[in-house]
Amino acid sequence: MNTKIYYTLTDESPFLATQSLLPIVRGFAKAADIDVETKNISLPGRILAAFGKANDDLDFLGKLTLEPDANIIKLPNISASVPQLKAAIAELQKNGFDVPDYPDAPANDEEKAIRAKYDKVKGSAVNPVLRQGNSDRRAPKAVKNYARNNPHSNGNWNTSVKTHVASMQADDFYGNEKSITMADADTFKIEFVNEAGEVTELRAAKPLLKGEIIDATVMRMASLEKFIANAMAEAKAKGLLFSVHLKATMMKVSDPVLFGAFVRVFFKDVFTKYADLFKELGIDANNGLGDLYKRLEGNAKESEVRAAIDAALANGPDLAMVDSAKGVTNLHVPSDVIIDASMPAMIRNSGCMWNKEGKLQEVVACIPDRCYAGIYDETIEFCKQNGAFDPKTMGTVPNVGLMAQGAEEYGSHDKTFVAKGKGVIRAVNSKGEVLLQQNVEAGDIFRMCQAKDAPVRDWVKLAVTRARLSNTPAIFWLDPERAHDREIQKKVEAYLPEHDLNGLDIKIMSPRKAIVETMKRAKAGLDTIGVTGNVMRDYLTDLFPILEVGTSAKMLSIVPLMAGGGLYETGAGGSAPKQVQQFLAENYLRWDSLGEYFALVPAFEQVALKEGNKKAKVLADTLDEANGKILEFNRTPARKIGELDNRGSHFYLALYWSEALAAQKDDAELAKKFAPVAKALAENEQKIVAAFAAEQGKPADIGGYYLPKPELLKKWMRPVAEFNAVIDAL
Repeated sequence: MNTKIYYTLTDESPFLATQSLLPIVRGFAKAADIDVETKNISLPGRILAAFGKANDDLDFLGKLTLEPDANIIKLPNISASVPQLKAAIAELQKNGFDVPDYPDAPANDEEKAIRAKYDKVKGSAVNPVLRQGNSDRRAPKAVKNYARNNPHSNGNWNTSVKTHVASMQADDFYGNEKSITMADADTFKIEFVNEAGEVTELRAAKPLLKGEIIDATVMRMASLEKFIANAMAEAKAKGLLFSVHLKATMMKVSDPVLFGAFVRVFFKDVFTKYADLFKELGIDANNGLGDLYKRLEGNAKESEVRAAIDAALANGPDLAMVDSAKGVTNLHVPSDVIIDASMPAMIRNSGCMWNKEGKLQEVVACIPDRCYAGIYDETIEFCKQNGAFDPKTMGTVPNVGLMAQGAEEYGSHDKTFVAKGKGVIRAVNSKGEVLLQQNVEAGDIFRMCQAKDAPVRDWVKLAVTRARLSNTPAIFWLDPERAHDREIQKKVEAYLPEHDLNGLDIKIMSPRKAIVETMKRAKAGLDTIGVTGNVMRDYLTDLFPILEVGTSAKMLSIVPLMAGGGLYETGAGGSAPKQVQQFLAENYLRWDSLGEYFALVPAFEQVALKEGNKKAKVLADTLDEANGKILEFNRTPARKIGELDNRGSHFYLALYWSEALAAQKDDAELAKKFAPVAKALAENEQKIVAAFAAEQGKPADIGGYYLPKPELLKKWMRPVAEFNAVIDAL
């Protein structure tokens, strides 16, 4: 019976790339009796599964992660905002799938049930299911060496730069957080108690484990709105761009509401004057300015409202742009302002973002909640004082991230609520005792998080293991001023002595102190492991890779599953929408599959280790060699038409991998099988590469954004018959 590696079908440019890469991977893997089976966790796939129109592949993989032999390659997927979700629904309906509309305001039990199913699909629906282990993420040596030899620019920095981070100083999640560790197993439910003492159950009772940490906090909407107004006034007075940086896809309940507050306050006069019209049209500020424009189309007052919006833009501070040429602002779409992509890009651009004229301008970067804002504040101030980081000399910052079993904020979605009125939201145990509670006013955002004991213990073990294997200092980033982190620190201090720490340099520092220490070391060419929670992991594994190697797409991301298997994650998908736009316009795909190449190596190694499959080990070793050549000879996709794109990079992977297999001495059968493959690809290299290049420059119609048509995908992603013939013969 053949071994299986499960390969995820996702969305946008990673999905397009899969159409070209997967036949190669399957052909090579077959030679070692390994089947590469796909599972669809894309946004449309999840929608169809939610309504019984397709197999629930996410559920299948979630159960698989609890098995010791799980071996999963996970590509970036859409963590859908409501506008993305609605667009995907419309496309499915257009293609004949019987799925209901998304109900903005459910009016009956049927619509509430529909809304509940869609709410499970949107946001970070995938990661909490699959991440049943903690994260080990780092830049492979080959990638780091390539960046040192081919350095990118990190901008020009000095003390005259006015860009800075603006955050709330009170009444945010950070300041209001309460946290406890459970002494015994129990259950908890979440209730709202209004001023009259009436109790409404918000979430039914769910189990709590002994040693589990739970938190409860609240963001006060009135204070948030004052903060936004003050930041706008400051940006206007100082001639700076006004920008917002949130996580409105992964944090699918809280951050869209925060985003909506920015839209409402920026366009306060418009929302006040046209309140009745907006209610009639179902306009929700949480969905952004783009959705507002769409709902206005054809209305008798469309031009009048647009003029009012234009006046607000003219009278307010300059607004950061996502696409200056198309007039797409920082407030158009919540999924366009993802902090882990937007802040590093701004830092690489000398602390600037694009203005409406398409020019770079310094910024007031609004990150309202202080839980993580400080790391960006310190980075900007460090660059002002010390200049830009030099990729030729800077050290590297691997990360060990706590994320197993829905740890911390990414597991908060079903425990986050917008208060309907004044009162108390509380967590109550099985005896009716209050575990945690927060006073709320209408519009406040209440959020609870959990972190189980076993994942924390595993996280500490993984941090010590990585520090030992790489002989690198490690820092636990824990804030003594934050209630949750104090509880985590108690566990870290208890579990560290379970390991041999002799000769290791392991510290616990606040995030602000930790990032300053890490940056000082990186500037001096020294490496430091960041040991962080799951949101910080997300932020740092974009920030440092983008500064170090120019992208976060080339990282090696291994999740050793707590049950014994492996989840191998590929590059970040933050640029995927723009890459699809370019592909549709020019038939040029700049998605870099290097993350997939790197992830496949440990996946094959796992097969070799667990099953004694010697051919799998040869595949892993030769793929590793091929990856080195991809970098050495710069066979990764360029950014512009006329150069090598994703499909051309895949050709070179097949060429270098087959050459390495033909040349190796460990398995004569594999060498014999791949020698003619290597010969055919080498002899036709120029012809095949020229054929790929000839395809560029024309529009590519794939039949849909969320649901492309298979025959069109094959046409555009596998356009060279000579190459296909060699691969398909495997």
